[in-house]
Amino acid sequence: MLRRILLPLLSALALTLVSVVPATADPAEQPRRMSQTVLYYDSSQAAEYTSAVAAAVNVWNSSVDNVRLEPAPAGRRAEIRVITDDGWPRAHLGPVRPGGQVTVWMGRQGTAEGYDAIRIAAHELGHSLGLPDAKPGPCSSLMSGSTGGVNCTNRAPNASERSRVEANYGSGLAGRSVTDGRLLVDRL
Repeated sequence: MLRRILLPLLSALALTLVSVVPATADPAEQPRRMSQTVLYYDSSQAAEYTSAVAAAVNVWNSSVDNVRLEPAPAGRRAEIRVITDDGWPRAHLGPVRPGGQVTVWMGRQGTAEGYDAIRIAAHELGHSLGLPDAKPGPCSSLMSGSTGGVNCTNRAPNASERSRVEANYGSGLAGRSVTDGRLLVDRL
């Protein structure tokens, strides 16, 4: 008797589960995860680097799923402030959390020496997302910074760097970890 009741019920449940997520579903067509952390940035003081910062934001947004960078709407405090000065590029080490705040300095000294502005911006944003420098390092490592060389224009994080950022924001526990806050100056 129990078998006659449970068998149809389990069959119906199995059909329901199969129809919810097809085994052949393309991951690119899946919606973003509900636990995605959104961090707001303000590049209004980035001066001539505003477009480089926007390009670097696109690099990160297309590289990781657990965190997304968005321009801060009017009246909202940004977690990542981007400003330009005449020094060397530098940033506070994160991972920054919603409600926290770090600063990225797009120091003109880096581009004056010939380094790629978008690579600099992506590298400095990487610090905000919790990645330390990986120096010395090859051009294929975004976090190798200036040790990749003046001719290095790789703007994308490698698999290890992407994985570390995903882990920093991956459990839906945004706000539980405190930002490191150390200032990292990206000079040899």
